[in-house]
Amino acid sequence: MSVPQRQVRASYTDETITVYQAYPPSIARPALANDRFVAPFKRERMTWVKPSFLWMMYRCGWASKPDQEQVLAVEISRTGFEWALRRACLSHYDADRHESRTAWAGQLKASPVRVQWDPERSLDLRPLSHRSLQVGLSGEAVGRYVDEWIVGIDDVTPTAYAIRERLRDGDRAGATALLPAERPYPLPAEIATSISAG
Repeated sequence: MSVPQRQVRASYTDETITVYQAYPPSIARPALANDRFVAPFKRERMTWVKPSFLWMMYRCGWASKPDQEQVLAVEISRTGFEWALRRACLSHYDADRHESRTAWAGQLKASPVRVQWDPERSLDLRPLSHRSLQVGLSGEAVGRYVDEWIVGIDDVTPTAYAIRERLRDGDRAGATALLPAERPYPLPAEIATSISAG
């Protein structure tokens, strides 16, 4: 069965969805201790969340890149996640979705949320033919993320290390078994249309 070109896949429950972020210990440790993001996390900056574990591994190099040494699994409310997507603007102009470049630029400037679709990654972190969602939160969206949406934060850096070690040992089955279970997320139709999912 083929995977749609743009599909949100994630670990989720009836009430929550898990997204990933990678930070230096100076930000990750206080977040883990408080079960929310606190200083030196900066609310003024755009923060990107990713529902795909393997895309996060690609981005942070299995938790080896500078300032991305700790990977956090952030469980947030589906209500919050969908609030963000309803207010999102695509990071890039899409002639099929926008009346004009000027209209898109105005929406991008006004929106507190950006979405972009990047190639999903395989277990070897190679690009796949279908895309993975990233969500950038700024302004009001960051405040809601930090203060309202977060249900819990877990450190999944040990999982990243364990998967990488199994891959180095040639144990692909063992590496695969450690991956978080992700499945297609049931986006409401109007959100799927607005973020070009499908």
